[in-house]
Amino acid sequence: MWPASIEFNGCYASWDEKELKVGNTEFERVWACGDKGLKATSFVLKGTPDVVLALDGNPGGDGKTLEVKAVKGRRSVVGSEGIRLDVSVKGGNQHLEFWLYPKAGGVLMQQISGDVESGSSKKTTVTTGAESDTSKALASKSTAGTDTLKFKSIHLRVNEFELMDQTDRHDELLFEREWLLMSNEPVIEIKGCVLNVEDVVTGCGVAYIKFAPLPHARHDKEAIDFKVRPRGGFVSAMLGEFPVAAIAYRGGRTGFTKAMQRFQRCLRNYRPGRDGLFLSNTWGDRSRDARIKEAFLLKEVAAGAKLGVDIVQIDDGWQKGRSQNSSAANGKGVWNGYWAADPEFWDADPVRFPNGIDRVVDAAKKNGMHFGLWFGPDSSDSAKNWKRDADHLLTFYKMGINYFKIDSMKTHDRASLDNQRAMFDRMLEGSDGNMVFDLDVTAEIRPGYFGLPDIGPLFVENRYTDFHRYWPHKTLRNLWELSLVVDPVRLRIELLNNTRNVTKYKDDPLAPSLYKPDALFAVTMMASPLAWFEVSNLPEDYAKQMRPLVAAWKKQRARMHGGSIIPVGKVPDGVCWTGFASVASDDNGGYVLLFRELNESSSFDLHLQGLFEGRLKASVIGGRGKAKLDDGTLEVNIPEKLDYIWVKLDSR
Repeated sequence: MWPASIEFNGCYASWDEKELKVGNTEFERVWACGDKGLKATSFVLKGTPDVVLALDGNPGGDGKTLEVKAVKGRRSVVGSEGIRLDVSVKGGNQHLEFWLYPKAGGVLMQQISGDVESGSSKKTTVTTGAESDTSKALASKSTAGTDTLKFKSIHLRVNEFELMDQTDRHDELLFEREWLLMSNEPVIEIKGCVLNVEDVVTGCGVAYIKFAPLPHARHDKEAIDFKVRPRGGFVSAMLGEFPVAAIAYRGGRTGFTKAMQRFQRCLRNYRPGRDGLFLSNTWGDRSRDARIKEAFLLKEVAAGAKLGVDIVQIDDGWQKGRSQNSSAANGKGVWNGYWAADPEFWDADPVRFPNGIDRVVDAAKKNGMHFGLWFGPDSSDSAKNWKRDADHLLTFYKMGINYFKIDSMKTHDRASLDNQRAMFDRMLEGSDGNMVFDLDVTAEIRPGYFGLPDIGPLFVENRYTDFHRYWPHKTLRNLWELSLVVDPVRLRIELLNNTRNVTKYKDDPLAPSLYKPDALFAVTMMASPLAWFEVSNLPEDYAKQMRPLVAAWKKQRARMHGGSIIPVGKVPDGVCWTGFASVASDDNGGYVLLFRELNESSSFDLHLQGLFEGRLKASVIGGRGKAKLDDGTLEVNIPEKLDYIWVKLDSR
């Protein structure tokens, strides 16, 4: 019997002094008072049939009791409404916070106080050489400060996903390690934000996300995030200062990616008209701030409106102060301590904008567009000026500016991260979630992919033809791989003006200039597109070729972005068939976007089993080629290399 409970929109929690049960339509988990605090005793994935993922025995927590407080609410103004549980283990010195959301396959869990297992493991000495069942010495039950699951299956695949940021220095952004667990293996210790554990027989498993900066960007760089104990199938997520989600899924690799995206959207809801929009920024043409002034920006607004841009954004150079990247500063500008350098640093430059920036903002509004600015939060003294930064940007928001590229930010200690979190919370709450922040992950020590998951998209990379560092297939590769674990709408993905610097790619069969302009835009469509160029200086033929696809995409994007976006085909490498499928949120069809890279085969078959359900019909809505459905297979033909086809799937 459960004397206390709460329900909300399909979510539920019930508890007594010894046991806590939570769930929704997707899963159910149970914890009990254990010797070292709360201990997971079962994890069930609901469906037809239900699947018991993890099951453990008697927790042995005599003398310890649970105290639970529950409320309905939101973790953030941009997140889903759910149930918050405040859980204390009396006699076990443990205090935890849970968040439970409708239709998400798991719970977000964070330890607020109590004993936490140290990052370094205790090594066990075992006999070597002689045959013996040494694996018994490596088995372990749950320990303090962990959420430990004992998986039921003995046929487990564990995948670690190592993410890379600082993309000015790295271009391979995701690496994967895989283990098929065997009981004689020692404990596997993992530092990272993403892990999944899957039963290879059923394709059911648990995906883990630690909502934290990447390991290299944390103040405690030695801490372990996950421990896998092959003997007995124990997997522990280390709790403590950063929250962890453990999310049940079915459907193998596809189900894993769907579950990851769905949970991220609980923390930041996808909102059509705010998210996934087409943004322009002139910095990609390498004029830097030399051309930034009112007359030039008015041209950008007019050209952007004609192309179909949603947001016109001014990068570094709109402000009175000069940064280190300014063409006028000769390397002597500021890259931190902006308020100390000049109390008016973040006012609009009175020479470049003699009528104030309002005139350009109003021009964008009249063309039905949003407006954005580049901004560098003051990181000095652990971001102590966070409130001043927030209030200054809120004044711009009241002027009609609601998109901000966040650059130069440094997160060198926990106090910095806490203050930066407070800064963004103040602005999100002050704008009712309408302010959107593109967090630059190209350099510095910053919160990365999962440190601030709810503030807006991630500005993924700076690539320039000027430096011979832009290839469309490599941008596609980064999006494709990151989409396995990061919601693609959270990724700002660039396309460049491929008519610039053509001679730098002489005789290169994958040169940017060999792609049609609409194919460049197609690379970005499943994400948040970035026109990384001066729109007003595009050749007319370039803009003419791109406009029809932009217009078609804007009609379809709410449905496409609102679905689960799954990488399909092979990992892009410049010579394969690759792409994405977007499975509509109601499971009635969706979209397929396929790219024929530099290969000799004009035809490709995509098997839809495991992606789409029901009887479907296909229609080509973009690109060049043909597509037809035949017994659950989408057969496409793209006549030319380095081209694409975009197909809409509807229920018959």
